Amino acid sequence: ASFPLLCFRSPLVAPLIFPVSLQAPFTQPSTITQPNFVLLLADDLGIGDVGCYGNDTIRTPNIDGLAKEGVKLTQHIAAAPLCTPSRAAFLTGRYPLRSGMDAVNDYRVIFWNAGSGGLPPNETTFAKILQHQGYSTGLIGKWHQGVNCESRNDHCHHPLRHGFDYFYGMPFTLISDCQPTETPEMDRAFRRKLWLSTQMIGLITLTAVLGRLTGLVSVRWRTLTCLAAFSLLFFISWFSSYGFVRYWNCIMMRNHGITEQPMVTDRTTSLILRESISFIERNKHKPFLLFLSFLHSHTPLLTTEKFLGRSRHGLYGDNVEEMDWMVGQVLDAIDKEGLRETTLVYFASDHGGWLERQEGGRQLGGWNGIYKGGKAMGGWEGGIRVPGIFRWPGVLPAGTVIDEPTSLMDIYPTVVHLAGGEVPQDRVMDGRDLLPLLRGAAAHSEHEFLFHYCGVHLHAVRWHQKDTGAVWKAHYMTPIFSPPGAGACYDRGFCQCFGEGVAHHEPPLLFELSQDPSEAKPLSADTEPLFDAVIRKIGRAVEEHRRTLTPVPEQLSVSNVVWKPWLQPCCGTFPFCWCDKEGDN
Repeated sequence: ASFPLLCFRSPLVAPLIFPVSLQAPFTQPSTITQPNFVLLLADDLGIGDVGCYGNDTIRTPNIDGLAKEGVKLTQHIAAAPLCTPSRAAFLTGRYPLRSGMDAVNDYRVIFWNAGSGGLPPNETTFAKILQHQGYSTGLIGKWHQGVNCESRNDHCHHPLRHGFDYFYGMPFTLISDCQPTETPEMDRAFRRKLWLSTQMIGLITLTAVLGRLTGLVSVRWRTLTCLAAFSLLFFISWFSSYGFVRYWNCIMMRNHGITEQPMVTDRTTSLILRESISFIERNKHKPFLLFLSFLHSHTPLLTTEKFLGRSRHGLYGDNVEEMDWMVGQVLDAIDKEGLRETTLVYFASDHGGWLERQEGGRQLGGWNGIYKGGKAMGGWEGGIRVPGIFRWPGVLPAGTVIDEPTSLMDIYPTVVHLAGGEVPQDRVMDGRDLLPLLRGAAAHSEHEFLFHYCGVHLHAVRWHQKDTGAVWKAHYMTPIFSPPGAGACYDRGFCQCFGEGVAHHEPPLLFELSQDPSEAKPLSADTEPLFDAVIRKIGRAVEEHRRTLTPVPEQLSVSNVVWKPWLQPCCGTFPFCWCDKEGDN
């Protein structure tokens, strides 16, 4: 159920990395006034799932073409190993705990459209700055940054409140519950406990009633009535949310209006592609930002019939190949409108592939190549190292490979500066402008240290020692794999960030990634003469980093993530929420 490691070639092979400083001069970006931006972000795609990163069994010719015509980053790092915090960092250019978008508990993502947590209104996204620079800004696809705060229609976390002129897609995220034929995915273990508790309470109530009727138990009818009422209320309290996940979470919106509740998954892919191309066509005469946030390749792996059975890796491979085709369709639309030379295209994934996602012997999650770990693991490379590709013909040198530490947070200052805007000066920004590195004007990334969080817990730190080229990585905590040695947390479905699910390391586990990208051989003071000096250097960086953190409201606290019926987006009269406006059209 996994792809052979032999199919993957390490992106760190030195002969493949050409010194960008030797590239011929290209067009100065200043001569192109306000380029268009098309940002393509895959969901749960592993770095090992893409051809240009070493996979020779899943066909991704369009993504590979972007790398051939542009710049490929081999050490592109997500700020978090899960959707909600990673995307918050991408949009704000800041570590997610700075905006309260990382978790102190086990609820590490937004769980309901009707929760009150989300990307705070006081955060400034790159879309908002581009909007002020005269750009048309559109988000097509997945949001997963919250919807409402206090009422059903306040839309305080909605994309239109965060700098997007146009939104079409899911305010939540794709989950298996959205597909009626699939096994429910959301909070599966907790739901089982609720069902078991309901059955036990019901059995106790029924036993007491039968005992009273047969005279075996002396219980007052009033007591039995209260017990029965409690049983009913307990059932209603959880089934009103978990029993209707498909209606509450699996919805499609256009701007503030709901178009499908629940979504009709058979046509979702075609609608997202149509909306993306339409946005490009509508805005071709002025600068625009299109953020195409794919629902691929998250379970339940919505795949149209013409792609089913085409790949060598089952439904997951089919889904990735369909996403690649969608990338090609968007690139064709850019070419058709004559925008190729004036459009910066970026492709990445929000975090690593989900190793534990299996069903009936089928592997439904991605693969992370030579890198250890995956989705939900904040420290290991497989959870955070993702594809990162830029294409801008005439400005960025084609066929370039850069092995410098970069981050999804870097998109923020890069896009803002190219649009003629200024990054906010009233807050700590963690992203760095990538353009000098991408063009070959700079030999090294501006990142000396990158901090790898799992929730709000610091699991690892990367230090790029620029004078030697070494990339040191210290792990303070690592997840305990289950079963032991399995490379993932198959018994749980997700690895934990804290508590009994992690191992603490003192001294930290230390790896030198340029020599050991798979993190297979931890160094020690006996094997590495610089061990103590490196650990001290990283320790001082952690102390300095922590001084930049300030307390903020926790957007993913239990009180913010629970389902609140008064916040539920509804296209009818609550609780009768149903509509299909796309079908009506």
